[in-house]
Amino acid sequence: MITSWQRYAKDHPRVVDVVVIVQLHAAVVLGSAFTTAADSRTNGSLGLGVLLGGIACVALLWHRSHPRTVVAVTAICGNTAGAVGYLLTPLLLAPVMAALYWLAVHTDRRTARVHCLAVTALLVATAMLFDRYGHPLALKTIGPAAWVVLPIAWGTASRLRSAYLEAVQARAEHAERTREEEARHRVAEERMRIARELHDVVAHHMALANALAGTAAHLAASRPEQTERILANLVGTTSTALRELKATVGLLRRPDDSEAPLEPAPGLGRLTELATAFASAGLKVDIVTEGEQQPLSPGVDLTAFRIVQEALTNVTKHAAARAAQVTLAYTHDRLTITVTDDGSGDTPVAPSPSGGFGLIGMRERAHSVGGRVRTGPGPEGGFSVTAELPIHL
Repeated sequence: MITSWQRYAKDHPRVVDVVVIVQLHAAVVLGSAFTTAADSRTNGSLGLGVLLGGIACVALLWHRSHPRTVVAVTAICGNTAGAVGYLLTPLLLAPVMAALYWLAVHTDRRTARVHCLAVTALLVATAMLFDRYGHPLALKTIGPAAWVVLPIAWGTASRLRSAYLEAVQARAEHAERTREEEARHRVAEERMRIARELHDVVAHHMALANALAGTAAHLAASRPEQTERILANLVGTTSTALRELKATVGLLRRPDDSEAPLEPAPGLGRLTELATAFASAGLKVDIVTEGEQQPLSPGVDLTAFRIVQEALTNVTKHAAARAAQVTLAYTHDRLTITVTDDGSGDTPVAPSPSGGFGLIGMRERAHSVGGRVRTGPGPEGGFSVTAELPIHL
């Protein structure tokens, strides 16, 4: 959780820098005063330490744009203070430590290490060469080195943590975009699936109803008994169309809708019923099964039925044929469906060159279950639709 201080620091970085630098200069003044009070033989007054600390602290204002230069300036100031006799305590080295911390934050690890070694060597050499008062060896070597290494380690850790948080945020944003794209893709697929269902239901039943109505009108005067049977079949066809349309539109309802249809999806088990419906419209349909019949996956079963239904509907609408044959050839892992027509009739009509949405829908359905569809003229005339589908998904 971001606090109010963190938000203020992010919005006003210069103000924060000035506050920090003032505090660092106060530490330098305190360190200079401590050295002067502890050893009156220091070559220089308190003012010199304050001046050197002031220069180093002012240089810190450019720590973001010129971190290397700032490290060099602060190191020179600290080294000069050590050369004139000031004891290199953490208070006196505060500007150098801050500069090294910001260098580690703003640059890479190699740059931070090189500057750390250079500053450490410079300060330790100065402490040993210009120490005329017998300070302990540990105070002259280990002390400055430790106070230089510490901000480098701290800054590197801060930089790595910031990089980690940025990477986590980037991955989260990427995952969010991916979820949104996947959701849109699934919605598009579902819309396409429902569109295919609506096309198959409406096109099939409307074409069949149109054929039945035309036949009834043609025979109304000469064969009234047959006309009555055809009209009865027309009523059944339109009722079936309404039921299937309601079931398809029910896919758009919420899963918890109590009125959602529970009728199972059609499959090859309804081919006989389908053939009878087309026979009422004047198209004789023969169903031939080759090989050992096997149970199909629900998705494949529905796809197979819809392909046969659409193929026979196209025969009724475009081929002006009198007879059609549906062949179901089973193998151990595939089902091959072939729908052919005789292409005969009083007014032959060639299949639509564009194929319309019917052929496109058949190809899409077959592709969705890992199959394929081929269409074209039949070997003995007429038109042929061949679909190869897997037995199981």
